[in-house]
Amino acid sequence: MASKVNYGNALLQGFEYLLSNYPEVFVIGQGLWSPWYVGSSMTDLEKKFGKDRVIDTPVSEQACTGTAIGASLAGYKPVVVHPRIDFMLLAVDQIVNQAAKWHHMLGGSASPAVTIRGIINRGGEQGAQHSQALHSWFAHVPGLRVVVPATPADARDLLISSVLCESPVLFIDDRWLYEQEEEIGKVVEVPLEDVDSAIRVEGGDITLVASGYSVLQAMEAAEAMRQDKIAAEVIDLRVLNPVNWEKAVSSVEKTGHLLAIDGGWTNCGMAAEIIAAVSERIDRKTLQAAPARVTLTDSPAPTSGPLEELYYTKTQEIVSRALRMLGAQH
Repeated sequence: MASKVNYGNALLQGFEYLLSNYPEVFVIGQGLWSPWYVGSSMTDLEKKFGKDRVIDTPVSEQACTGTAIGASLAGYKPVVVHPRIDFMLLAVDQIVNQAAKWHHMLGGSASPAVTIRGIINRGGEQGAQHSQALHSWFAHVPGLRVVVPATPADARDLLISSVLCESPVLFIDDRWLYEQEEEIGKVVEVPLEDVDSAIRVEGGDITLVASGYSVLQAMEAAEAMRQDKIAAEVIDLRVLNPVNWEKAVSSVEKTGHLLAIDGGWTNCGMAAEIIAAVSERIDRKTLQAAPARVTLTDSPAPTSGPLEELYYTKTQEIVSRALRMLGAQH
């Protein structure tokens, strides 16, 4: 029977399922035993499964990530948790130069089956060093799968798919989604290789393509545009490397309009990749207007609350950009 849970609790359910059913799974990272840790996503796991399987580490992103990668080569399926993706950058050598490369460099004889969870945890006047969404960086790296769930069901189920995958996976979840709720049923294990993009809202006038928190904003924008009798279709990419572009391409072939929405910066970001990838796959005569994108300004995040209000994308900005593309009056 389906039950209604929020995104944070859905992540917790995913961890509970993995730790209950797979003895080779363990979780390692900073602050995992803290009662106020990152929403409800890790609550009491160490009490239920023991501190030998939910391991709170010293403050060394490099050390705990390297330890997990080594354990994965010994047959374990570790999950490294970085409470801020910003500070996960201290482990980039392990992630990009080591985990992502070994399968290729060793002729397929070794593949680190490690999942690295990076949490986007911005806003609240936290400033430029605590507010980055860096998914497009890692989606650029061959050999590293990048998963960005936008819904509670995907938070649980794609976490499970990621950890059971035989490849290194960067699993990125967003604190701004933690209170979103939906009904989710029993776990059905799906190989990560089989996970496709999803159509979250159907429509025939304009295609909105996004991932993570931007999917929620795209869905809100689609609902707002419905008041103007504009039917927007929302495509959730779900997996950013490798991307299956089929649904996005089919949608744009239907609507003739493409708006890419991303919570990262404009320059060399995921929105640019969406526009390029879709444009390469369709007849140019299909587009009724030039593709467009809604992203953050190319500037580090501010610390001031009023400046944050100006900096972060609002749903109305997506609506306004879509209406301009469609030639509608706003």
